[in-house]
This record gives sequence, structure tokens and C-alpha cells, in this order.
Amino acid sequence: MVPPRLTLVSDNTREKTGKAKSGDAEETRDAGSAVPELGDPDAAIDHLTQSAGREKLRRLEAMLFASHQPLDAKTLAARCLDEGDDVHSLLIALQAEYKDRGVVLVRVAGRWQFRTADDLSYLLERQQKEERKLSKAAQETLAIIAYHQPVTRAEIEEIRGVSTSPGTLDVLMETGWIRPRGRRRAPGRPLTYGTTEEFLIHFGLDSIKDLPGLADLKAAGLLDANLPPGFTMPSPTDVAALMPDELPLTDESEEEQEALPLDGDETEEEPDASKKEGED
Repeated sequence: MVPPRLTLVSDNTREKTGKAKSGDAEETRDAGSAVPELGDPDAAIDHLTQSAGREKLRRLEAMLFASHQPLDAKTLAARCLDEGDDVHSLLIALQAEYKDRGVVLVRVAGRWQFRTADDLSYLLERQQKEERKLSKAAQETLAIIAYHQPVTRAEIEEIRGVSTSPGTLDVLMETGWIRPRGRRRAPGRPLTYGTTEEFLIHFGLDSIKDLPGLADLKAAGLLDANLPPGFTMPSPTDVAALMPDELPLTDESEEEQEALPLDGDETEEEPDASKKEGED
């Protein structure tokens, strides 16, 4: 019978094994440190709060990513948040997370939308897409409407100093950037025009008040530095409701119907005097 062979284990091997075991224990302790201990209720509450906050950010992210149009805070809160949640703070936190990403969260026309970062937009350009450039007259007309709304065609012509073709207004309405607002309380009741939400979304504005002012236009070189004395620019205002000098848009046929007397309101005509005399 052959005796079993004995293998001697050196102290170095035992030391390495001991170090490996101690390292595993340290890694286990480090991994366990991320989870709050059962005996620490405050840490457990904080952990649950952070987890709930992350889940709400994920919901907002999913809703905004799937939507093809901007969503307002009220809609987002109703669809994916709990009652009492601060949707504005959550949106700001989500916007901060995407600050330096290829896709950023922006606020346009009072609503929220994911968009490609401005410095990366060239990557998504489609060369086969044909873009129609606005004529100079259309650009001037659009600028006047944006800054002076509500404004009539006659007022646009007075500001420009030349007549405005009806086709110019038609082109701007086809783009969806302007719309008829109402009618001026003046002879002839001319239409008044204003900008739309599509205008704000296309130009990346949260509200019409974000249009550049006089100093911004000068700095961009869009205005002559030698302007006449007393030159001013109107402060664009967001006027969704009709102004006191505006009437609502109504169908002319309905107005004619309102002008006609209703059944039963007709006054009885007095009989002709000559007929009375003949009857007598």
C-alpha cells in the first residue's frame, strides 16, 4: 500500500488566502454600506424618498420622450405623478440631468419637450428637405405682428411705409405662425392678427416676452447703431385674450340673422287711413 503524499502549504500561501478573504469581507461591507441598516429609520426613509423621486423622474422622462409635441406641467402631473408632487421642481431636476447631453429638456411656449442639443443639430439635417425662405416683406410683416400684436393690415402698412400684399399674410398663416385674433372696433371692423404657439415653438421661445429687445438687436448687428433720436421699440406682450378695442370673430351670416327681427317681435302696422275712410 502506497502511503498518501503530503503537500506542505507555505506561510505565504496562507497570507495570500487570508488577504483574499479579508478583501472579500471589505467588499461585502462596502456593498452593504449602500443599503441602510435596519436599525437606522432616518436612513431608510431617505433611501425610500430618493427611490420614489427617481421613479417619478423616470415617469416624466418616458412621457416627454414619447410625446411628439410639448407637454405642459399640468398634463404631466395628472398622468404620471401623485397628488401634491412638485412637478416644477422635478422638471427642473430632469432638465439639469440632461444639461450636457445630446438631447436636452427645454421649455417652449410654457410647455416642456426633449430636443436635440443646439450644437449637434447639424448631425440631423436632411439635405433632401427643401426649405422655403420667407421674402423680405413676409419677414418684416411677421416681425411687426410679433412686436405690435394685436395689429391690423392697415397698421402693418403704416409701420412698414408700403402696402402689404394679401399673399404675404396668407403665407404666414400657412406656416401656422400668425392667426386672425378678432376685429378692431373701428369702421369696417378690420381683422387683427397675432402670433401662435407654433411661432413660439419654432423659434424656441417660452413666451412672446422673450423676443429680443432693442439692446439685443443692436448687439447682434440687426439694427443700425445710428438710430434717430427718440427711437423706441414696443415691449411685446402675451395677449391671448381679446383687447378692449377688439371684437370676437363671428360669422357674418350669424350677424345678419341677429340683425333681423325675431318671430313675434314684428310690430303691427296701423291700417291705412284711406282704407279706414273707405270703410266708414
